[in-house]
Amino acid sequence: MTRPFRTLLSGLLLIGLGGASRPALSAPRPNIVFILADDLGYGDPQCYNAQSQTPTPNIDRLAAEGVRFTDMHTPSAVCTPTRYGVLTGRYAWRSRLKSGVLWGWSPPLIEPLRLTLPALLKQRGYATAGFGKWHLGLGWATREPVQFGDGSKPAADVALVDYAKPLSGGPRTAGFDYYFGIPASLDMEPYLWIETDHCAAAPTAWCPGDKHQRQGGGGFYRAGPMAPGFRHDDVLPEITRRTVRYVEEQARANAGRPFFVYLALSAPHDPWLPTADFQGKSHAGPRGDFVVQADWSVGEVLKTLDRLGLASHTLVVFTSDNGAHWLPAEVARYHHAANGPWRGQKADIHEGGHRVPCIVRWPGRTKPGTATSQLACLTDFMATFAEIVGADLPRDAAEDSFSFAYLLEGRRPESPARQSLVSHAMNGLFAIRRGAWKLVEGLGTGGFTAPAKVQPKPGEPAGQLYDLFTDPAETTNRYAGQPAEVAALQAELDAIRNHGRSR
Repeated sequence: MTRPFRTLLSGLLLIGLGGASRPALSAPRPNIVFILADDLGYGDPQCYNAQSQTPTPNIDRLAAEGVRFTDMHTPSAVCTPTRYGVLTGRYAWRSRLKSGVLWGWSPPLIEPLRLTLPALLKQRGYATAGFGKWHLGLGWATREPVQFGDGSKPAADVALVDYAKPLSGGPRTAGFDYYFGIPASLDMEPYLWIETDHCAAAPTAWCPGDKHQRQGGGGFYRAGPMAPGFRHDDVLPEITRRTVRYVEEQARANAGRPFFVYLALSAPHDPWLPTADFQGKSHAGPRGDFVVQADWSVGEVLKTLDRLGLASHTLVVFTSDNGAHWLPAEVARYHHAANGPWRGQKADIHEGGHRVPCIVRWPGRTKPGTATSQLACLTDFMATFAEIVGADLPRDAAEDSFSFAYLLEGRRPESPARQSLVSHAMNGLFAIRRGAWKLVEGLGTGGFTAPAKVQPKPGEPAGQLYDLFTDPAETTNRYAGQPAEVAALQAELDAIRNHGRSR
């Protein structure tokens, strides 16, 4: 990157970044269904990996009827910050969460006055509903003052929660008219259902927990409070049923009013608990079977849209919150590359941690069976949907979101809206991508793959630089031999962090 280009870039970051008006596209506002899988890797769906050992006919159907993104990234390689990014259009490292994820007792991460995707769509007349994994913090009412932090809480503090009182700072505050789901990941306490702004039942029972299948257990989840009758293996079927019922109700009672549905699947994140109908349906063990069941959930939604005559004016998105937590030994055992050809896995800064499958089907707009290699991020959906529905984005919203609505219609602008991308690993390690070049601001993976962190020895490069066009597997560190590229990318990363926005 030349010095004049870097100077121009800095100027663009400093000026002209106000909230842009998004002209409406020339069509009625579509219903929007956003399906977010949990820990599904790039190589799990067969439409992304012909050698996949997990049958995914419904995801494959979406790909055959829509556009498939091959360079889509999550803003983080773990789940909470990605969910924040999807619903706010903003990188979560700009919030208080600088690394890791929230827990079941954590306070809300989305700031009270921040414009969210469902709130934006509500302003444009949409009914909004969410189902499944929340994992963005909740405001628990307590009988005595308790300061819940972002870590797990001791039992003495948890005992003070008053489950009969409304929750604050959760889905309703974030713009959802209705929400039904679980507080965090399926392996995190408390194990109960939340319904919009309250707990459906108090967790008066106790879950003893279990070990991961990797350690000979039945599926990993931590010990903790649980509502009577709560069953881990019923979460995915129940949120699917609830989603179908909501769509039916909207078709019957609110004909003509568009709706936004956010379906946050609990699969295939551990505990890997496919129900009996799906056990043995893959060639990749219990996790593979859970992928098949996640695909079934997608199919149930698609069948409902077809049956109700809604498919022709409903935009459907299917994607994942990060890469798969899938070990090299499991790749070898099952001959299943859950993260496709990419290096690393969930939590890592390398491509396997954050490059994910993403499919958009919008009948009459997206050309069936197509693919795009345009660089994109899940934060971009907020600006994209804003353009589609004709909403303006204020300057203090969706700071890291770029509309790719033009891609859905097959339009080719002079230059793509998004030119670069910031990625973030579980331990807070940063990377920036522009064109072929990817700079990692340090050594190690930043995540589950060892070593997570490496201190450079004297004379060794301080970071990692890869040419993804010639070296997509990130095998050759070019940091030492490309000082100009390192300096330019570092300057751009610093500018994006320091100026509080990417656009």
